[in-house]
Amino acid sequence: MSEVAVKSEEKVVKKFRKPAKKKVCAFCVAGEKTIDYKDVAKIRKYITEKGKILPRRQTGVCSYHQRELANAIKRARNMALLPYVGD
Repeated sequence: MSEVAVKSEEKVVKKFRKPAKKKVCAFCVAGEKTIDYKDVAKIRKYITEKGKILPRRQTGVCSYHQRELANAIKRARNMALLPYVGD
């Protein structure tokens, strides 16, 4: 009977995950202050297939560059360099 209790305790312990490594902002590492809306290849990494802007927690971009990135994506959409809606 004590073996059953031990097995149930092991299951509880296994449910916890290891903490993930903190993502580092790719723009800060590259030393970029501003994000150019004309650089579509770089911007395209930060939007989904449907055309939505990915959040910070998925991309690992700092708050300053996330705001710059959002503005660059919106400008690129306005200039018809990026689609508003994906395929």
